[in-house]
Amino acid sequence: MPMLGGVLVPHVTPFDRNEEIDEPTLRELVNHFINAGLNGLVSLGSNGESPYLSFEEKLKVVETTLDEANGRVPVVAGATENSTRGALRLGRALLDLGADALLIGPPYYFKPSSKELFAHYSTLAEGLDGKIFLYNVPKFTGTNIPLDVIERLAEEHSNVIGIKDSSGSMGRITELARRLGDRFTVLAGTADVMYPSWVIGAHGAVIAVANVVPELCAELWRAFMEGNHQKARELQLRLNLINEVVVKRYNQISAVKAAMAMRGIKAGKPRLPSLPLDEEALGDIKSALREAGVLNSV
Repeated sequence: MPMLGGVLVPHVTPFDRNEEIDEPTLRELVNHFINAGLNGLVSLGSNGESPYLSFEEKLKVVETTLDEANGRVPVVAGATENSTRGALRLGRALLDLGADALLIGPPYYFKPSSKELFAHYSTLAEGLDGKIFLYNVPKFTGTNIPLDVIERLAEEHSNVIGIKDSSGSMGRITELARRLGDRFTVLAGTADVMYPSWVIGAHGAVIAVANVVPELCAELWRAFMEGNHQKARELQLRLNLINEVVVKRYNQISAVKAAMAMRGIKAGKPRLPSLPLDEEALGDIKSALREAGVLNSV
């Protein structure tokens, strides 16, 4: 198994009533996720509301997470910035804190060409003394990193070791597995393709629903690794229901935190401009969690 296989949680950033980082709650969450059996933590991902955090806040989140994890599981830190210079600055600071690897998405304001994407990531690979995961998340960035760019980066830079692919495309994941095999870690970035992607050769997943039902995600990975495909299939279908409602139907950040609260997992409210969900949406989420059999069963 390549480095960082299994299911990692792109954990939320808990805020207090004043929208400040709630460090004690973040520490509680780190322990909750590790105790649930997850294989690693991803700080400053999309679910961590990274675009809404200052440079100093990003360092605080990662420093706190690393301190509380204390080497029990790997910690990957998000270093996505719109400028290459900004990503270098943030990436170096996160590696200096001790992050095991970086997760870096493409610039998301001006849409880069394939040539610019390659130049961006090549400069980062050469300027950062640490392992890099590409982050393909067209839902938020508007960019689907071309497969040829990914393959070339993997071939030319030994520290570009994998990708979180959140396109939801089994075709892309299958092609990545075919082209790069086990020398490049492929992690599914959407819950609805977890099990299918592993069957075809992916090495794990980084998924939003792991915030809400970490124990189910860990159980699915164990079932797959043990070859219990009937159980894995059943768990995948339960997770799909939660994913369809919590991640796809509403503001993902608000919905994930609301679903966590319903299960007794303290996460706080989202930071503005995200707003808490209305009663109808909350009822919809509660029904999905109940149908999936996970309400009041932390």
